[in-house]
Amino acid sequence: MQALYDIPAPAKLNLFLHITGRRSDGYHLLQSAFMLIDWCDQLHFALRNDGQISREDLGVALPPDDLCVRAARALQTATACPLGAHIGVAKSVPSQAGMGGGSSDAASTLLALNRLWNTGLSRSQLAAIGLQLGADVPFFLLGQHAWVEGVGEVLTPLTLPKARFAVLKPQAGLDTRAVFAHPLLERNTALAIISGFAADPFGFGHNDLQPVAQLLCPAVGESIDWFAAQGLNARMTGSGSAVFAQLPHGKDVHDAPGGMTLKTCSSLDAHPLQGWC
Repeated sequence: MQALYDIPAPAKLNLFLHITGRRSDGYHLLQSAFMLIDWCDQLHFALRNDGQISREDLGVALPPDDLCVRAARALQTATACPLGAHIGVAKSVPSQAGMGGGSSDAASTLLALNRLWNTGLSRSQLAAIGLQLGADVPFFLLGQHAWVEGVGEVLTPLTLPKARFAVLKPQAGLDTRAVFAHPLLERNTALAIISGFAADPFGFGHNDLQPVAQLLCPAVGESIDWFAAQGLNARMTGSGSAVFAQLPHGKDVHDAPGGMTLKTCSSLDAHPLQGWC
């Protein structure tokens, strides 16, 4: 095998996000439900025999040492693989949106190179590598919707109903560290249980980061207000600036505010690469 093309890296939505405490090391304890959606980046991998990792940006420019490159190097190190790869990245999922785009790219890179290099790691072994790259990477390796706890590393698979969403992303992004470090962030939401969430998965709970995010990025509040004018209840996803609302059957939205990206998405039944490993 010399190459793998059009490898998808899907985004996710946080259906809710509660901060339930803080560990002594400063990491926040959380509960959330992650849903995979069909807004995807596309990745391409060509085998290199010289052990080098190179990357080509097929659209939006990425930082030199992005998560795709770091994931490839981490897999090389873990397996002592002498092979390399040239990675092409066609970004679609926006950065600093709270949709896990970079983490998903890293997960798809691990899955693709595990196959291209024939390194033979199991999904759980890849997840252990992925956790070193970012807390969301193991979720995308799990391959299905999940109830998320701990600092993001405790995953319980979820079955969720099919749904359509409108996602609105302002031009401005949000820095995760700035949101979590803000003194006004509430960190004591009571623990929830899966059965309570399952009774109303698209209306359950809230996003504890949203009030702080609206202070740091007023466009988040403007996005929520825009959805409200369409008769839709919206909330922020993750720690980024993207806002989403479930679309009832037959409902569509158009004409996003100036400078904002509007996309209609559907939930996925499973990650497109779920069978890889």
